[in-house]
Amino acid sequence: MSTSATLGALCAEAGLSCPEGAAETLIQGGTCDSRRVRPGWLFIAVPGMHCDARNFIPDARRAGAAAVVTADGPAPEAGIPVVNTSDVRRAAAYLFDAWYGHPGRRLRLVGITGTNGKTSTACMLTHILRAAGEPVGMIGTLGYTLPRGVSDGPDGPILPADKRAAMTTPDPEELYAILDRMASGEGKTPIVVMEVSSHALALGKVAPLRFDVGVFTNLSPEHLDFHGTMENYCAAKAQLFRQADVGVINGDDACGSRLPTDVRGPARWLICRSGVTARRADTPCPDGCCDRYDAGQIRSLGLAGVEYRLVSPAARLRIRCPVPGDFTVSNSLEAAAAALALGVSPVTVKEALACFPGVPGRMERIPVRADFSVFIDYAHTPDALEKLLLTFHRAMEAEQGRERGRIILLFGCGGDRDREKRKVMARIASAMADVTVITSDNSRSEDPDAIIAEILKGIDKESEYTVIPDRAEAIRWAMHHARSGDVVLLCGKGHETYEIDRTGRHPFDERRIVREVVESRTD
Repeated sequence: MSTSATLGALCAEAGLSCPEGAAETLIQGGTCDSRRVRPGWLFIAVPGMHCDARNFIPDARRAGAAAVVTADGPAPEAGIPVVNTSDVRRAAAYLFDAWYGHPGRRLRLVGITGTNGKTSTACMLTHILRAAGEPVGMIGTLGYTLPRGVSDGPDGPILPADKRAAMTTPDPEELYAILDRMASGEGKTPIVVMEVSSHALALGKVAPLRFDVGVFTNLSPEHLDFHGTMENYCAAKAQLFRQADVGVINGDDACGSRLPTDVRGPARWLICRSGVTARRADTPCPDGCCDRYDAGQIRSLGLAGVEYRLVSPAARLRIRCPVPGDFTVSNSLEAAAAALALGVSPVTVKEALACFPGVPGRMERIPVRADFSVFIDYAHTPDALEKLLLTFHRAMEAEQGRERGRIILLFGCGGDRDREKRKVMARIASAMADVTVITSDNSRSEDPDAIIAEILKGIDKESEYTVIPDRAEAIRWAMHHARSGDVVLLCGKGHETYEIDRTGRHPFDERRIVREVVESRTD
């Protein structure tokens, strides 16, 4: 990490044109938030979704900014050197990467992208790498974990994402600082497993990075309010593989199966096929640089997990993983392929997956002293919800010696997000859950009642459902109406311990509410 650098040096590293006569201007820090500017700092006026960051240039100058980076075109008179660029977001990534001494070059990087399964696959791969004795850190939806041997540093520990309202992939100002910290240990080069969102790829957040391995899980409708079309969404995901040496892809997915022919980048492709979704025709592979990783002889162990046979050029293994569901086959197969590509032994891969502890908020069972079960899951897209419900149907049918109970599903839809999915999720819930409880889920600036009204447009009015806008009340209702053998699924929030509405962000822990209900039932 630099303590100071000249504007000319930073511009050269980032591929920007430095203003004439400003090359020797000393920069002592940088930020994209005018409120954090300190004397001698560089203010990067990244365009916001709802406001023009150039309006804050005078504030930055009054705070002592030494220079400004801003978009081409008219801007307020700064009175200090101004660096213009056509893409401020991408420039910010290169500037912070340079400021922190290109930390990605001191790490082995694994990037995981896809609509669903990023967090589960990242956690599985991290678990395998730790079992192999590798120093490994993780960045993603759940927050950040540091590699072994890296201290917390003067700023204290890295907090979980839900304590900071962070994004899946942090903005460059934060991302490159974290990568620099992860690269600060001594000894073996750390591996960093990071979830890479389509937003991060489209906005250039990770543009300076080169990934040892890129992983693609799947693509289903999501974030179309940002990308516009599925084609644009797929193209954004594909960018990761232009920056990767090895590509691990879900060959059963329509977008994934196109990557080897559409993308020039990886020298080698590992094509994972499980057939848990509709199996596609063989993925075309240019120049014979593809290896097949197939999952066969798949068997559900009910709520105890899955097992299957992994067949590849690198290994033939009987894999068992204690997380139920077809998606566990897909996720663990890709995690195994990535681990093998990174040099982990087949025996370690097998043993690590057999004792995988699960992912917080992903099919997380909440212990209850009751004759029914409660699970929390992050499913907040139509595809994820459908797969989750199908998983529980199959797992409950595979349970031996007990009558199948009901699935009581509780869900809502987030505000200020893709509205089209609301009625689609309602149709899925009506068709696949025995009882549906419609409630709130991070309504943000929208009226929660208006969101629920849109959900109800897709509900089957002949199905069993109820509407309870207050999420805590809805959870209590679902648990009080659960009978012996039932499964209560609380969907949408997963690992989150907060609720966001028009008034801000408030503590909200579903686990605590579940415990309180159980205790009240047993008093």
